[in-house]
Amino acid sequence: MVNYLGVAIGFVITFFVLTSCLTTEEVGLTRVMVDAAMLFSGLAQLGTNASIVRFFPHFKDGDSNHGIFGLSLLLPLVGFLLFGLVFLVFREPLLAVYAEKSPLIADYFYLLPMLTFFALYMTVFETNASVLMRITVPRLVREVGVRLLNLVAYLLYGNHLISLEGFVWMFCGSYAVAMLLNLLYLISLGHVSFRIDWRFLTRDRVKEIVRYTFFMTATVLAGNIPLVNSLFLGAKTGLALTGVYTIAYYISNVVEVPYRSLGAISRPVVAAAVKDDNWGEVNRLGQQVSLHQLMVSMMIFFLIWINLDTLYAIIPNGADYAGGVGVVVLLGAARVVNSSFSIGVDVLNYSRRYSRSLVFIAVLTVSVIVLNNWLIGVWGIDGAAAATLISYVLYYALLLGYLWWRYGVALFSTGQLKVVALMAGGYLLNGAWSGVLTPLIAGGGTAVAMIGDAVLKTIVVGGLVVAGGYVWRVSPTVNGMAEGWLKKITRR
Repeated sequence: MVNYLGVAIGFVITFFVLTSCLTTEEVGLTRVMVDAAMLFSGLAQLGTNASIVRFFPHFKDGDSNHGIFGLSLLLPLVGFLLFGLVFLVFREPLLAVYAEKSPLIADYFYLLPMLTFFALYMTVFETNASVLMRITVPRLVREVGVRLLNLVAYLLYGNHLISLEGFVWMFCGSYAVAMLLNLLYLISLGHVSFRIDWRFLTRDRVKEIVRYTFFMTATVLAGNIPLVNSLFLGAKTGLALTGVYTIAYYISNVVEVPYRSLGAISRPVVAAAVKDDNWGEVNRLGQQVSLHQLMVSMMIFFLIWINLDTLYAIIPNGADYAGGVGVVVLLGAARVVNSSFSIGVDVLNYSRRYSRSLVFIAVLTVSVIVLNNWLIGVWGIDGAAAATLISYVLYYALLLGYLWWRYGVALFSTGQLKVVALMAGGYLLNGAWSGVLTPLIAGGGTAVAMIGDAVLKTIVVGGLVVAGGYVWRVSPTVNGMAEGWLKKITRR
C-alpha cells in the first residue's frame, strides 16, 4: 500500500509540479545527481545489503543477532571512505566528461559525496528493517517522505522563493532527513543492537562474509543499469535531453513498484530455502514470484502504454517532454523483464555458487556500456533505453539458462504464456477502441474529453483483460483470493 501511495504522490509531483517548476535542463541536473549518488552509494555498500539478507539466518539466535547490524554499518563506512578517495583523485577528469554538454553539473559537483552518504545509509537502514520484516515505515520514508520534501523544494524554487543553489541543497537534504528517520525507526524497534559480537565472528565466518561481500560489490551494476543511462546521456547529449529522458524514466518506473514490495518480502524466504538446499521449494517460490511479478508489471505497463499520448498532452510543458514516448515503451519493457526474472538473481546470489554470477554481470556491464556508447549516437535517448532492454534480455537469458542447468530451477511456466497472450489481446482491443471510440469521445481535443476517453478505455479494456485472466485461471492463487473476497461481499 505504501508503494502505491508513493506512486500516486510521485505521479502528481512529477507530472504536474516538476514539469511546471523546473526546465528540462534542471530536471536533467537532478536526475544525474541522484543517479550518480545511487550508483556510487551502491558501490560503497561493498555488498552489505545482500550480505545482511543472506547471513541474517546464520546470525539470528532468538532475540540476538550477534552484531550483524553493527557490521552492516561498518562495512559501508569503509566503502564510503574509499569512494571519497576516488572522488578526490578523479574529480577533474569526471568534470571534463560533462564540461562540453552539461556544464551546469560542475556548479554542484561538490554536493555529490554528501548526497552519496545520505543515500548509502538510508538504504542500509532500510535493509536492516526489512530482514526484521518491518518494511512499512522505511518504504513510507522512501516512497512518500522523500517525495514530499522534494515537493517543497520544487514549489519554493518554482515560485522564485529560493535560488537554484538553494533548491539543489534542499533537494539533497531530503535524503539526509530520510536517512535519519530510518535510523530512528530502527533504534525504536528496541531489540536491534549496533554492537558487533566479535566472538561470534570466527575466522571461517569472517572469510565467508568478506568474500561474499566484496563479490557482491561487483554485481551492483546489474541492479543499476538505468542509472548508467542518465550518466551517459548527460555526457553525450546534455542535460536538456536528459531531462526529457528523466520524465520518461519516471513513467516507466511505475512498472517496477510491485517488484519492490514483493522482492523485499520474498528474498529472506528464498535465502532460507537456498541455505537448506531445498531446491524444490526454491523452484516453487521462483515460479510463483516470477508469474505474479509478470502479471502485475505487464498489466501496469499495458495501462501506461495505451494512455501515453493522453499523459503527455495534459502535463505542463508536455510538448517539451513528448520526445520521450519511445523511451517509456522501451524502458517499460525492460522493467517487465527485470521485475519478472530478478528472483533468479537472488537464487544464484544466495547459493554456494554465487561467484558464477560474475560472468553474467560482466556480460551485462560490457553490453550496456557498449550499446549505450553506440546507440545513443544513433537514436539519442531512445538508444539509451534500447541499450537497457537488449542488455537485460541477454543477461537474463544466460542467467536463467544456468539456473535450469545447474539447479533445475526454471522460472518459466504456462501461466506466463497466458499473461503474454492476454496482453496481446488487450493491445488489439486498445487499437479497436482508439480507431472507433476515441474520435467520438475525444474528438473535440479538450483536456477533459481526452481524460474522459482515457479513463473509460482503461476501465473497459483493462477490466476485460483482468476478467480474461480470472476466467483462464492464469494464477490459481489470485483466483482463490478473488473468490474469497467475492464470498465475503456476497455474505454481506
